[in-house]
Amino acid sequence: MLVAVAAALALVVTGVAWQRIDSLRSSLASIGGLGLGSGEDGAVDILLVGTDSRTDAHGNPLSQRELDALRAGEEVANNTDTIILIRVPNDGRSATALSIPRDTYVEVPDIGMSKINAAYGATKETTRLELVESGADEAEAEADSTKAGREALIESVADLTGVTVDHYAEVGLLGFVLLTDAVGGVEVCLNEAVDEPLSGAQFDAGTQTLEGPDALSFVRQRHGLPRGDLDRIVRQQVFMASLAQKVLSAQTLSNPSKLNQLTAAVQRSVVLDSDWDIMDLATQMQGLAGGDVTFSTIPVEDINAMTDYGESVVQVDPDEVRDFVAGLIGAAPDDRRSDDDATTSSKPAPEIDPSTVTVEVTNAGDVAGLASVVSAELSSEGYREGEVGNYTGTSVRSSVVYGADADSDETRAVAAALGGLDTASDSTLDPGTVRVVLADDYAGPGTSSLAGSGSGSGSTTTSNTAGLTPADGTATPAPASPPIDAGSDGPRCVN
Repeated sequence: MLVAVAAALALVVTGVAWQRIDSLRSSLASIGGLGLGSGEDGAVDILLVGTDSRTDAHGNPLSQRELDALRAGEEVANNTDTIILIRVPNDGRSATALSIPRDTYVEVPDIGMSKINAAYGATKETTRLELVESGADEAEAEADSTKAGREALIESVADLTGVTVDHYAEVGLLGFVLLTDAVGGVEVCLNEAVDEPLSGAQFDAGTQTLEGPDALSFVRQRHGLPRGDLDRIVRQQVFMASLAQKVLSAQTLSNPSKLNQLTAAVQRSVVLDSDWDIMDLATQMQGLAGGDVTFSTIPVEDINAMTDYGESVVQVDPDEVRDFVAGLIGAAPDDRRSDDDATTSSKPAPEIDPSTVTVEVTNAGDVAGLASVVSAELSSEGYREGEVGNYTGTSVRSSVVYGADADSDETRAVAAALGGLDTASDSTLDPGTVRVVLADDYAGPGTSSLAGSGSGSGSTTTSNTAGLTPADGTATPAPASPPIDAGSDGPRCVN
């Protein structure tokens, strides 16, 4: 979607003839009647879907040479293995891309609980069979069932996130390769060398530029990664951040050859909803030339949950997801507080009985195990241990200690015990309970024992939804990854 918009944007900012713009419009594959929103909430919300389709955007089968280059086999499928909700405020100067793990266990219309990546494919196949049995010809059944599959996915995403989808964009495997090649490859960085035959990922450690099939292998790998599909999502996010930065750079926008390649790639590989005037969005997004695109992932309770019929799924709490999304898009619920509300007290630390205070500790930073270590430090001082886990509220820039009253003795005492952190009020907390949110700036007690730790967060307490159990008897939390900024200097190194 970003590349499609960038191709149109390039035509706007470079003053290319309007005939070229009309040509781009008319040649894009489109689909109508998806029951989309109208952007009345102050932003355009776009569902970007990456499918494992072995056809191009116009339904034409890929050649054997193209299939071989994709290293993805020839199995016919309609799963949506990449699901990203992109929010572009009406001023067009920033964008937030929110990834949804493909195995997220959600309510799918007319199907019930299912992995979200099956919403499209399962609905499509069920609808197709019904249409064929009722006498529809194959072409009609294919078109109508594809539309039904897309509608089911759109509704599933909206129900999970609480966000009405305004526009829909879809890219297949070939499209990914064509778009990457059109910009001359994308720079990535790996912490360690990779040799994983199932995806074809074979790369050295360090920074490198990937093109075509190699780029596809980079974003498809999930075996051999610490968190499986969640780390694959991080791969996708850092790749898209780097791709967006390159597409929106002067080197691309001022290069006629690259613009022609981008346009050709978009025409063959991108499907958009028919109500979407891409030129309107391109004009709106001219401010994105600075690369202000941030990538994040929905909060996850258990990455290895198991259904009662033995299927491995990713468990989420829909209410928690909606709260997280609301905070991410600037509509935080009342019980979520920004660190902008934090205050630094000039009063001396009070003398209290720590055994009367329960301290919850959450990790919003990228140091593995920090929440657990800090909680242990406080317990050694006599404080009662509360819940320990990953922070799922709005984005924070600095560590804060929350209490029912920011100026209460217990809030200030915990803040002082952790090196003089800022304090803030949270009316949802009971008196005698304090919540600590640790950000990347934390340098208090416990940090010395974690020097050199990599990204990730401490353990978390999870609650299973009906029909789900941990795969190994213990819930497997999803350590939070820090937001990824497309405007950063160089790619972020990942596993």
